[in-house]
Amino acid sequence: MTQQTWDEVGGLLPHDEFRAASEAIVANIEQVIEGKTATVRLALAVLLAEGHLLIEDVPGVGKTKLAKALARSIDCTVRRIQFTPDLLPSDVTGVSVYNQETHDFEFRPGAVFANLVVGDEINRASPKTQSALLECMEERQVTVDGVTYQLQTPFMVIATQNPIEMEGTYPLPEAQRDRFTARIAMGYPDSHAELAMLDGHGATDPLNELRAVSDAAIVRQLIATVRQVHVADAVKQYAIDLVTATREAPDLRLGASPRATLQLLRTARAVAALEGRDYVLPDDLQALAVPVLAHRIIPTADAQLARRTTDAIVSELVHRLPLPHDRQRNPYDTRPPATGNGRAPYEPRRP
Repeated sequence: MTQQTWDEVGGLLPHDEFRAASEAIVANIEQVIEGKTATVRLALAVLLAEGHLLIEDVPGVGKTKLAKALARSIDCTVRRIQFTPDLLPSDVTGVSVYNQETHDFEFRPGAVFANLVVGDEINRASPKTQSALLECMEERQVTVDGVTYQLQTPFMVIATQNPIEMEGTYPLPEAQRDRFTARIAMGYPDSHAELAMLDGHGATDPLNELRAVSDAAIVRQLIATVRQVHVADAVKQYAIDLVTATREAPDLRLGASPRATLQLLRTARAVAALEGRDYVLPDDLQALAVPVLAHRIIPTADAQLARRTTDAIVSELVHRLPLPHDRQRNPYDTRPPATGNGRAPYEPRRP
């Protein structure tokens, strides 16, 4: 998409402004999260794809800090929910309370009525409370006592959970996991990043000094811009082939859903835009296959006995699946190959 086209479409940001706004958010988060640029960019891509993020890792690696840093980088409404066994669904969605002065019930919104909802240790709440997020994550609305309330835009749930400690936890059901666009793991920092963390976090917490570098209006423009990123038919078919491969894999008893295909393409659009492209490459789908698909699938009993992880299974499927025909010329070349008209095969035609 040319610079003129970016400007002509209402509500979109010019390419330079999009890049400046997105890079400012990434740089702001990296003041708190050291050495995790790829993870930070993926978290931002999920936000711009209008999705939800599940951060799953061992304690102490910065799961909650990443969620808080992303929330504080955007000047919008933010609510934090500490999930505990005694948390009630009404604490999440809200409750109707009788007002003695008006002699009528009035609705008091719960913590989910915000642009960014940070759910800490989501698997410590009961399945009944977890299910309170199902409607708002998929339909972006909340129904209480037969009345439906629309949620604000943008809306994103960032949940954290510890996959190691299982005592006193309730594993997320498949319906809940499928509503998360991507699952990421923080991982341990390298020695240089950990040294920088000791210097930066030793005396004060940089999260306390973090200031917003964007707002909800700009994020809505970023989202609108991402929606216009071009996806060629060959790339769409490749996304379908990736998801279909999970449904036919002998090591899996449950493959990815059609919702996974849709969210894979949406996130690929966001990643392409963050990299300065207005078209999606098959490489984008390959890079996103594990974080977007792996948490949605269930391995067979034999695969579990062999200790095969869903991440490893998805990675094998990606490597076995042939690329679209245009990319088979050189599978190690991540650049879009040139065509006779000087245009990449996945790039939209210029006006």
